Amino acid sequence: MAFELPKLAYAYDALEPHIDARTMEIHHSKHHQGYTNNLNNAIAGTDLEGKSIEDVLASLDMSNGAVRNNGGGFYNHRLFWEVMSPNGGGEPTGELAAAIKDAFGSFDAFKDAFSKAAATQFGSGWAWLCVEKGGKVSVCSTPNQDNPLMAGVDCDGQPVLGLDVWEHAYYLNYQNRRPDYINAFFNVINWTKVSEYYASNK
Repeated sequence: MAFELPKLAYAYDALEPHIDARTMEIHHSKHHQGYTNNLNNAIAGTDLEGKSIEDVLASLDMSNGAVRNNGGGFYNHRLFWEVMSPNGGGEPTGELAAAIKDAFGSFDAFKDAFSKAAATQFGSGWAWLCVEKGGKVSVCSTPNQDNPLMAGVDCDGQPVLGLDVWEHAYYLNYQNRRPDYINAFFNVINWTKVSEYYASNK
């Protein structure tokens, strides 16, 4: 069964003023749709057809650029939409909050580490909060549409929070001010959803 563009749980303008409606519309309906279409074309007639996106990425031949780029683009954006909410912001609670404090010392220290990973990713890419079996969390970044599920990527664990720092994610509203976009992202993080991902992957 072919992959389909996931529907958003909120309207394109729901994350304003932090992420503007026009960027959301183009990002979801054009960029993510493009990755979805290209992924389906890349796996059509191969042994990857019919597998989950997680299985596709876990067994990926990293030299297969079409599946690497478009499979990563499909998965990364699906997570990105889900970890944002118009009712987001604040800080996590419960087990995730404890894991963040254990790893970084405080939520503010985590925020600094995550923001630095996003701000210093040269060119296009992603910043991640990942969880390993046992519950330990860490922050890392990847170039382009790579993600921690791929073999040989210098990130460990299962991604539970991802921030897109490709220019198409923020340029209409923030131009070259990537740090402002990163800071705005913290106002829309859906910590309830991130906590659910944490609990199911620790």
